[in-house]
Amino acid sequence: MRLLLLATALLFAACAAPAPHPVPADPRWLTYDGGDGPGRGKHIVLVAAEQEYRSEQSMPMLAKVLATHHGCHCTVLFAQKDGLVDPTQPTRGEDKAVVHDVPGLEHLASADLLILFSRFLTLPKDQLACVLDYLDSGKPIVALRTANHGFLGEFPYEVAGKRVRFGEDVLGGTFLGHHGNWHADSTRASIEPSQREHPILRGVTDVWGPSDVYRTYPVGGSLPAGCTALLHGQPLVGRKPGDAPNTDKEPLPVAWTKTWTGNRGKTARVFQFTMGSGADFQNEGVRRVTINAAYWCLGLEDAIAGDRSVAIVGDYQPLDTGFDYKALGVMPRPVAHYR
Repeated sequence: MRLLLLATALLFAACAAPAPHPVPADPRWLTYDGGDGPGRGKHIVLVAAEQEYRSEQSMPMLAKVLATHHGCHCTVLFAQKDGLVDPTQPTRGEDKAVVHDVPGLEHLASADLLILFSRFLTLPKDQLACVLDYLDSGKPIVALRTANHGFLGEFPYEVAGKRVRFGEDVLGGTFLGHHGNWHADSTRASIEPSQREHPILRGVTDVWGPSDVYRTYPVGGSLPAGCTALLHGQPLVGRKPGDAPNTDKEPLPVAWTKTWTGNRGKTARVFQFTMGSGADFQNEGVRRVTINAAYWCLGLEDAIAGDRSVAIVGDYQPLDTGFDYKALGVMPRPVAHYR
């Protein structure tokens, strides 16, 4: 009888325990084990591979929030050079010979969600193949800020014999210019009235960040068919939350949903958020929108709770946005620096 009770207890414990993290620990990337929470057992891969907005700091922060408060296993991958996270690397537009390196992209195969923050990446063929395979998988994408111009040069992806543009076709819009004034104003986002009940907006009451509004479609145009705008960004005249709106600038969509269907005929949920600088993520509303979007992308919208914590875990003091790396203190660092 005791053996039966012991076996039952062990079986119950095994069933109750979350599945182990699917990615082995490795000095080339960061892993965070999820615990209890609605995302228990889900695996999110976050990619930090841009040069301007300090994603190398914000993606580990976001991973810790998702693991600690929401139960998701998280893996953070970085653009690296010589084994160091290097946000100072040039793009192919600046150096025709550059090829970027994002170790660990093969782990997209076990991901339930990709959170992508890249800019003008040029990847080797084996790494690009991992991205293209993910786009065909039917698994979802959260795309942040510069991800809508996340790849530069030839992006050899076709569906039904037609070349696919990553920003315009997969995400619903690419960077066409700074609608706001670059590094001079900020963004106050407001909820699209017709979408107030959308689950991604549950508990969202304040969304502001010091990054400017992107334009993703021509003047006089609109988001492409199939996109549903959730937030509109109003440029402000300065970089403080209380600054007045710039009435010479119309609000433009900064967050929307759509779907994407790749070569396997599987349809994925897509969320694009053109906010997301390191400093933007100090705003609770920006974090809540992004985390709610992760739930929605994972098909967990019924579990979105407007009062579930999105509090930062540990210390988070992102460096300022920009390319003046020496003045900003941006330099190549070991992956472990960002844990």
